[in-house]
Amino acid sequence: MNYTYMVKCADGTLYTGWTNCLEKRLKAHNSGRNGAKYTKTKRPVSLVYYEGFFTKEEAMKREYQIKQLTRERKLELINF
Repeated sequence: MNYTYMVKCADGTLYTGWTNCLEKRLKAHNSGRNGAKYTKTKRPVSLVYYEGFFTKEEAMKREYQIKQLTRERKLELINF
């Protein structure tokens, strides 16, 4: 399974990414090792949203779509 996910950073900002293992990716973001450059200084992060896909291409496409949304639309998606 592949996932598109959103995490909320300690400063309240949102980060969107994709992975094939949510647990491992969250640990990477929070440890600062192999996490995203963006989240490195904004720890801890917490998972607030995810969607599952069969292929990485689908997950990457959805990641791009979510990144194009405004913050308000992302918050609506989280609170759905």
